[in-house]
Amino acid sequence: MAPANAFAEEGAKGGASESLFLIQIVILVVVGRLLGEAMVRIGQPSIMGQIIGGIILGPSILGQIWPDAQAHIFPTSPEQKSMTDAVAQLGILFLLLLAGMETDLGLAKRLRRAAIGVSLTGIAVPFAAGFALGQLIPAEFLPDASKRLVTSLFLGTALSISSVKIVASVVREMDFMRRNIGQLIVASAIIDDTVGWVIIAVTFSLAEKGAVDLPTLAKAVIGTLAFMAFSFTIGRKLVFEIIRFTNDRFRSDLPVLSAIIAIMGGMAIITNAIGVHTVLGAFVAGILVGESPILTRQIDEQLRALTTALFMPVFFGLTGLHTDLSVLGDPSTLMLAVGLIVIASLGKFGGAFAGAKIGKFSNAEALALGCGMNARGSTEVIVATIGLSVGVLDERLFSVIVAMAVVTTMAMPPTLRWALARLPMRDEERERLKQEEFEERSFLQKFERILLAIDVSASSHLAARIAGHFAAVRKTPVTVLDIIGEEAPAAKPEAAGDSDPKAAVARAEEGAERVKAAADDAVATTTDPHQPETTDIHITTKIKDANLRKILGEGAEKGHDLLFIGVEPTVDTAGGFHEQLSVMTSAFRGTTAIVSSRGELPVDKNLRILVPISGTERSTRAAELAFVIAKATECQISVLYIREPQQIRSLPRVSDASNAHVAAFKKIDEIALYNGVKVRKIVQEGAAPELSILRHARKGDYNLIVLGVSRRAGERLSYGAIADTLLEAADRSFVFFETE
Repeated sequence: MAPANAFAEEGAKGGASESLFLIQIVILVVVGRLLGEAMVRIGQPSIMGQIIGGIILGPSILGQIWPDAQAHIFPTSPEQKSMTDAVAQLGILFLLLLAGMETDLGLAKRLRRAAIGVSLTGIAVPFAAGFALGQLIPAEFLPDASKRLVTSLFLGTALSISSVKIVASVVREMDFMRRNIGQLIVASAIIDDTVGWVIIAVTFSLAEKGAVDLPTLAKAVIGTLAFMAFSFTIGRKLVFEIIRFTNDRFRSDLPVLSAIIAIMGGMAIITNAIGVHTVLGAFVAGILVGESPILTRQIDEQLRALTTALFMPVFFGLTGLHTDLSVLGDPSTLMLAVGLIVIASLGKFGGAFAGAKIGKFSNAEALALGCGMNARGSTEVIVATIGLSVGVLDERLFSVIVAMAVVTTMAMPPTLRWALARLPMRDEERERLKQEEFEERSFLQKFERILLAIDVSASSHLAARIAGHFAAVRKTPVTVLDIIGEEAPAAKPEAAGDSDPKAAVARAEEGAERVKAAADDAVATTTDPHQPETTDIHITTKIKDANLRKILGEGAEKGHDLLFIGVEPTVDTAGGFHEQLSVMTSAFRGTTAIVSSRGELPVDKNLRILVPISGTERSTRAAELAFVIAKATECQISVLYIREPQQIRSLPRVSDASNAHVAAFKKIDEIALYNGVKVRKIVQEGAAPELSILRHARKGDYNLIVLGVSRRAGERLSYGAIADTLLEAADRSFVFFETE
């Protein structure tokens, strides 16, 4: 302990010690992560291990066993404490940012009626009980008897809010996240958390004044409402634009992460300026970032890594460090702790149970809701920390609230598991789960951002429409890239005179308008009740201002994972694909769809799509794309099962060849059912699949062929004999969907 002792003496003499600060951080992180891992292995949330680790390092255990060591490692000097407290305060903001990103507003909206009922009763009953307890506890437990009202509000808030993070993790762990009751529990917890942070923010403004000050209260309430209204209207679009701009324009590492931290800080400063706590700004910032249609997975991974590795162990460890369980040796304090735990548990359970019964849920469902809403976890710890910082809670009340949070959180997982195991599955729920299981397996669900490469050809018009249909159904943002750019259009006589930058921008904007029109048409024609009534697809434009290979490579790095190519010429004069297409497909590291317009460009309603399939993964993926187009346009679609030569050679018996289409058609039926599209199924006639495709296309008057392809080895672009034949001989439009 000599080094730590020296550091502590240094801090006492000359202010804070940086070396001791680093020792504190390392100890909190290591102990918190080790005990967190132990908790996870026994089915408990990891934050419980981090809080318990802090309790072990604090006055409750280490301070009793080895007081000198505890005092040397964690001295109480204000200068030293301020260093770790600063990290903890940042930790609160990052925790709330992450909690906001995990908030599924769509889920809350879908179940809003039932969830609001459960949440409101689940908040009102324990809040009233906690407030009453605050009014009745002896004055000796209050740090300032004149602030009893605010202390009561903090107690009511601490008892009434569920931790959406704990609730969601347990529901997800039990594979109940997509069950009706699981979604309702999480949706109720989301509303609980959102309402709770507004209550905390307003209560904090009262705490700073020490009493009810109507002008201050009015400023806080009106300011909060205005802040929320701005955030979820203009703010939502502004946040997405900031994320998109930094992602697309900056070349340095992790620019989006810096932008999000700036957004979080800015919104936290705004909420602080209107008189409420910074946590509200961080939480709302997280919701807006989580709703960004691009880079959500990358952003989540980056922020989660930073928060989980550093801020969570430090914040929850310091919470445990500030908790002195020795105060429970006093009988009156112990009785208060037991009473608080009982009131918190029964109040929350009773409120949620009552809300469920009012909503006409069964007893088993109401029981699960009551158990599920009874986890406090990080939320109550943050509430207690805020109350301690503003002087409305003392060390005893703080320790009691933390003890309540630990007990209720550790009790919640086993009780919820028991309650959920008793719930039978309904028929409509089983069907919905099949649909959602298909969505999770779907190849198309991985796409977050479309890049559309166009020129001034008919193929670019068709590609823009297909991209617009896809974007509308899958709710995917689109970037329109004019590949002519500022070059002299020698190879494109129709673009003569359009080589200046303004003309390039105009072409890109015209392409964007086509995408928007196609998306609007898709929304207007669909009968799917889950589709939005209005188009909210974000479309941006870009011109070729550098080498095309470089632009496409950077496009993939910037989050574009699906490239639609609508450029001409498609066929080279010497045969095969044009060299430009070979360059584009090799430069883009992602999935590519080459669109070629042949013959008369059909109107959407007159589309007739033919999808050749062979039972391979690539043909199934192409079928998914084709069914999305069919869903958007409500057009006719047929699937033609073809047997490729290598497949025929690999089948040992004639009976296998005659029945090979059954499994492939079963997959098609799943895709059709998911998209709500009727499909006609045809089996190939004749030996040559490419000739069978062309024959059926002409016989059935199909005007769009969608074919799944994979690249063949070689210097020039080739997708095999079938695709090469269609490229040369097809007299109708086609899409080659290249997947890995």
